[in-house]
Amino acid sequence: MKPEFDIRLNQVSFAYNQRNILEDVTLVIYKNDFSSIVGPNGGGKTTLLKLILGLITPDKGEVRVFGKPPEQVRDKIGYMPQYAHLDMDFPATVLDVVLMGRLCKSRFWFSRKDKARAAEAIEKVDLSDFIRTGFNELSGGQKQRALIARALCSDPSILLLDEPTANVDNKTEESLFLLLKELNQDMTILLVSHDLGFVSKYVRSVICVNKQVLIHPTSRLEGSMIKDIYHGDLKMVRHDHRCSHDGHQEGSFHD
Repeated sequence: MKPEFDIRLNQVSFAYNQRNILEDVTLVIYKNDFSSIVGPNGGGKTTLLKLILGLITPDKGEVRVFGKPPEQVRDKIGYMPQYAHLDMDFPATVLDVVLMGRLCKSRFWFSRKDKARAAEAIEKVDLSDFIRTGFNELSGGQKQRALIARALCSDPSILLLDEPTANVDNKTEESLFLLLKELNQDMTILLVSHDLGFVSKYVRSVICVNKQVLIHPTSRLEGSMIKDIYHGDLKMVRHDHRCSHDGHQEGSFHD
């Protein structure tokens, strides 16, 4: 019996202002996978997430989430963007921010159910004591947790996160990944990260993105191959994670 997949990209290409961002990408993310997207700046990591969300459409190829076009199942996807563009002078509480995850195009008010779901998401990220606290009063790690709660508020089956641990200290980063590991029991998680040494302890798959998408078993990773992806030297450490879409069961790497 073949594993059930949540996300499939088939020969997908995307260009912006005539510059090729992604070329001929074929990728499968299985149900309840926990994968990290890695690669150089400008390599197409965020573009890959936006294609999966249906925020942009490929110039060529096909993207399917749960077997359907992404825009048809977007309510099943929680998304945490790379940067939170929030005016720090705006009097938004943690509850206000998290409730944004319940917004939909058909209405701009929140029901009791919305508020209950928001409270549950806030509790899940251990911020219940800060539910009425101003978002701008939180620490960096608490803000990241609030934004994860916003992504969780829609009860997603897939969670996409773009640099979820950017600008937080090591202790906070570990705490956030322990939270994500727990959430992974109920949902598929795909995140962008530059900290390969850290995320390799938690993720099951490492997806290398630099215009093309490559998923390498550790046994095949060589210094020249890593240089081609990152344009620099990296140290390699073996981990026993799935690293190929066809089920190969060895290795990832980190810097």
